Amino acid sequence: VSGTASGIVTTINLTSAQDHKITATGICTITTTGGTEGESHTVRIVNSGIATVGFSTHFLFPSGSAPTLPTASGAISLISFTVHRVAGAGTQLLAGASVNLS
Repeated sequence: VSGTASGIVTTINLTSAQDHKITATGICTITTTGGTEGESHTVRIVNSGIATVGFSTHFLFPSGSAPTLPTASGAISLISFTVHRVAGAGTQLLAGASVNLS
């Protein structure tokens, strides 16, 4: 599933696909809805112009800190995650990042 994010909170519907592509511009935050425990997903982020991308608290990264993604136009990053828990006690996505693949 592809989408464009520009200065907004972009919600990825985890029930619609396993691979998600976001073209990011400006300042944007990625969050999720849906999903099933144990599912694996990827988010491909491609910067179109200068972009600063952040993540909702659903995403849990190693050492407790979200990665710093590149801001330059054309930069590509890949976020991979597994759904650890959904809804009830709060959605948790166990995530890792490969940044600046351009």
